Amino acid sequence: MQTSSPHPASGRTATTRLATVLVLTMLLVACAGRPGPGSLTVSRDAAPEATEHTILVATTRARDTRPGSLFSGERADELDHAVATVSVPPGHEPGQIEWPNAPPGNPETDFTLRAASYLDDTGFRAALNRELAKRPKGQREVFVFVHGYNTRFPEALYRMVQLKHDSGLPQVAVLFTWASSGEITGYLYDNNSATIARDGLEQTLRAVAASNAEKVNVLAHSMGNWVLTETARQIRISGKPLPRGKMGLMAMAAPDLDVDVFKSQLRRAGKPERPYVILVSRDDRALQASSLLAGGKQRLGAYDDEEDLAELGAVVVDLTEVKGADAANHGKFAQLAQAAPELRQALQSLDLRDQVRTTDATVETVGNTAKAAITFPLRILTAPITALSRQ
Repeated sequence: MQTSSPHPASGRTATTRLATVLVLTMLLVACAGRPGPGSLTVSRDAAPEATEHTILVATTRARDTRPGSLFSGERADELDHAVATVSVPPGHEPGQIEWPNAPPGNPETDFTLRAASYLDDTGFRAALNRELAKRPKGQREVFVFVHGYNTRFPEALYRMVQLKHDSGLPQVAVLFTWASSGEITGYLYDNNSATIARDGLEQTLRAVAASNAEKVNVLAHSMGNWVLTETARQIRISGKPLPRGKMGLMAMAAPDLDVDVFKSQLRRAGKPERPYVILVSRDDRALQASSLLAGGKQRLGAYDDEEDLAELGAVVVDLTEVKGADAANHGKFAQLAQAAPELRQALQSLDLRDQVRTTDATVETVGNTAKAAITFPLRILTAPITALSRQ
């Protein structure tokens, strides 16, 4: 009597169930109240207790002519720019964005837009140097943030503000926002938009590096890391590298990137001047869903072989033990912003030795708004910068 093996069917069933659970999780996250067209209406209300932040914007998004919208999820033919001032309420909780129930919101309780205008290339460069001139010498640094998949423009803008506010660092904030559709069903569109954005990010990084900035730091999240790594590869191939003395921290948070693709990019781009700092978390449900879409291939941000990454020349920061504030555990980097000065100091103090080394570090900081002691259990893994390049 022949008996059929139950394994193939059971395997497919398990995969289907897992995919269903992950998709439902992502849909629940996506269906929470999200800002749409008109959500960026300027507030004129006085708010003496609120803290204002100026954000410079470089984008491959098309302009949105509807009132209170600025940019859409459509792709532009060329790089565009803007500048925005956003206030953070006095009762802000670190890691969170206090969205208004309706625009423009109450600056005493909500993130609110205070001013915004479009800029051309010359205006962007001038505005960047004006912001840098407000900082004393030795503190003229720029922080470039590249957002991820399923991100609408207001979400990207306010996340940039939250990161800057919670970190407490005096860096000039530059948001590079590419044409994400801002829809859970737009994964393929977003992936293509991210690929198109490579030239725009290169142009932005070259403009920032050519400014009066003393140091340029970059943080990319999720699919934004595809833009970042492809741009780094593109710059290397061009034979016109960015000024070595100006390039600082290159951080990759929850990178939605095929592990093999990342290794290939490192081989082609060569040994980095500074190692990538990769923030990983093995409980990231969004990256689990992305892995299913990629045929089961692990994504870099949830890769379980941290020593493999460290041996490629990366510094791996494991956030698995950090409790996520979102259902997908995909936004832990935003929670970590309040510990940015301490984490940066810890990373700068690491001594890269001749063998893989693990440091179990607890980064402690005091929230600059909540004034409450926050402890993040981190695991930092380092190794020598010996990437796979023969150069």
